[in-house]
Amino acid sequence: MQQHLELQTEHDGFYFIADYHAMTSNPDPQDLAGRSLDVAMDYLALGLNPEKTVFWRQSDVPEVLELAWLLSCVTPMGLLQRCVSFKDKVAQGLVANHGLFAYPVLQAADILAFNSNLVPVGADQKQHIEITRDIATRFNNTYGELLTIPEPRIIESVAVVPGVDGRKMSKSYDNTLEIFASPKQAKKKIMRVVTDSTPVEDAKDPATCNVFALLKLVADPAELAEWETRYRNGGMGYGDAKKRLAELMVAYFEPYRQKRQDLANNLDYVHEVLAKGAERAQTVARETLNKARTAVGLIGI
Repeated sequence: MQQHLELQTEHDGFYFIADYHAMTSNPDPQDLAGRSLDVAMDYLALGLNPEKTVFWRQSDVPEVLELAWLLSCVTPMGLLQRCVSFKDKVAQGLVANHGLFAYPVLQAADILAFNSNLVPVGADQKQHIEITRDIATRFNNTYGELLTIPEPRIIESVAVVPGVDGRKMSKSYDNTLEIFASPKQAKKKIMRVVTDSTPVEDAKDPATCNVFALLKLVADPAELAEWETRYRNGGMGYGDAKKRLAELMVAYFEPYRQKRQDLANNLDYVHEVLAKGAERAQTVARETLNKARTAVGLIGI
């Protein structure tokens, strides 16, 4: 989210809430609706500017779904079968439904519908952009140079954020630390972050510690250097680092928590932002879809 927000000053952004993608795990309908609003409030509370950035709910721009179908007809099965993300999720026990298997095509449509030049992603998501580029190239080779071939925008210094279990933080793994949780809830979860069994008196490696990885996100450089020294010198328990992490996270997000509460008390504004964003996004997506429909031999809408 930080990377997305920083890009507002440099580019014209198109950001959406991926509620169609969320359906691959068959969420409860009430949960799906509530979580979409939660994401909207999260971004707005953290500083997303709806005047500068087009921000909408994915399901409010159905043109993207039709484009996904057109793209799927030039996408080889083998390309989807090689997707690491699909294999990982199945290994985690998620049901291997068609939505989960084919979601890279919808993801490609999410990008290509808006003539995206750059797509901000983590290093672990680079394959998704490579697949999108492959699909767009196949479509262009078949029907003419119509779709913009996007480039990934990867900041190598942005690390994968570990969850409480040490894996990549993801709601799919139920291992998240909620940035808008109450101080009590935040501390309780942080104290559950998985660490190794190194004795208190022994030196510890900060490079392999989940708690230290999280400290790097909220501690200033001077304090982080002190913690690194304490790790390497030994005589420190992981519990000490967890308590400080909780203090820093609570303090860091306090002003954002207040802003988010203000948004929760004014949901009409949140709905208005999403509606206006969808209208702006739909204008662009419809133009792309009409060109694609014409190219493949269908009548424009």
